[in-house]
Amino acid sequence: MSRQILKRYLSRPEQLQKNKYFKYLEKWIFAPNLWHFNRRTTARAIGVGLFIAFIPIPAHMLLAILAAMWTRSNLPMCISAVWFNNPLTMVPIYFFNYKVGAWLLGSPMSTVGFQVTWQWLRIELLAIWQPFLLGSVLMGALAGFFGAILTYFLWCLDVYQSWRVRKRKRAAI
Repeated sequence: MSRQILKRYLSRPEQLQKNKYFKYLEKWIFAPNLWHFNRRTTARAIGVGLFIAFIPIPAHMLLAILAAMWTRSNLPMCISAVWFNNPLTMVPIYFFNYKVGAWLLGSPMSTVGFQVTWQWLRIELLAIWQPFLLGSVLMGALAGFFGAILTYFLWCLDVYQSWRVRKRKRAAI
């Protein structure tokens, strides 16, 4: 979880400022605090990004940008955490969220056959939205909380280990 590794693979604001599409958003998106890597802003970004990833709404990345600006967390890490929910993981995550919500509400699990039609969305999704939304918010909050805590402690562990390595090198000299 080294800062150098994160900086190597994530975009830099200088690269994005050259893009003409970001010119109008420069005042908000390129604030220095949104691009600063430390354990607090990174852990906060992971927590916020994971919470957003579990919520069943479109435009996760746009919401992650707004949430990163609002919570003053690291923008690239918040967007990266949202990518936890991708086309490969979306179905299992949302199905698990529905199961958790149905269990909490005590409602029976309905066997919903998925179809990509407006009629299915209007009828079937309307019948399961309460347990699905409850499970999504609860699991998003738990994933965000534990993701932030884990990121914070892994960052502290990395700093502690680098201190120990430096101390050993100094003792060897």
